[in-house]
Amino acid sequence: MAILTTIGGQPLYSTVQEALAWAAANGLSGYHTHTYQGQIGYMGGLNHNQATSLNTNNNNLPNARSSSGGNGSGGGGY
Repeated sequence: MAILTTIGGQPLYSTVQEALAWAAANGLSGYHTHTYQGQIGYMGGLNHNQATSLNTNNNNLPNARSSSGGNGSGGGGY
């Protein structure tokens, strides 16, 4: 999986399919978008509040890496 970064402790993926797979693994559906370093990224969950309300501790997040450069947009952002 290509993780661009994490925002609010949750992964931001390079493809919709990855975001949907993460959402399904965490009991969510849908996805929303964020822009990170000029690239649109996809996060599982219908909106950012839903995605970040999980207490997953990144259990379903392989190869996570943190970054402070994330910019929220789309799907309500954060």
